[in-house]
Amino acid sequence: MSQIRLYLDEDSMRRSLVFGLRARNVDVLTAIEADMINRQDEDQLTAAAAAGRALFTYNRADYCALHQG
Repeated sequence: MSQIRLYLDEDSMRRSLVFGLRARNVDVLTAIEADMINRQDEDQLTAAAAAGRALFTYNRADYCALHQG
């Protein structure tokens, strides 16, 4: 079984969440680690896809708009 690989954008990269996921051996990359702070949502999505990771965000509305746009 393959491991989940997550990319956490700025809205979701709380230290406690990152720590908890990593403690459970989830492969997590944060926006700060990827040098993607203060970037547009479209850039965050592109970075996650390029890294082969699922985007984890609390910012649903903006990403739904990107999907529909």
